[in-house]
Amino acid sequence: MAKTIRSSGHEALREALIAARKAAGLTQADLAKRLKCHQSLIARLESGQRRIDVVEMIVLARAINVGASDLLAAAEMATDSNHRL
Repeated sequence: MAKTIRSSGHEALREALIAARKAAGLTQADLAKRLKCHQSLIARLESGQRRIDVVEMIVLARAINVGASDLLAAAEMATDSNHRL
């Protein structure tokens, strides 16, 4: 099974998440407060140290007030059609 954590799709998802957070005027600490988690978790997600699963993506998108489909679209566009599981 191929790793997705360093894949182009995951990188695009992280970049879209960071851009959406910043566009919303939120710091990592602000987002963590909304999610009732530690800022270090947000840092690990954004730095690629931790994979973002689908449910987490939805929760993050809601906390930032952006559509999860927008984040997913960024990942989908960047994912190689030959990527294997």
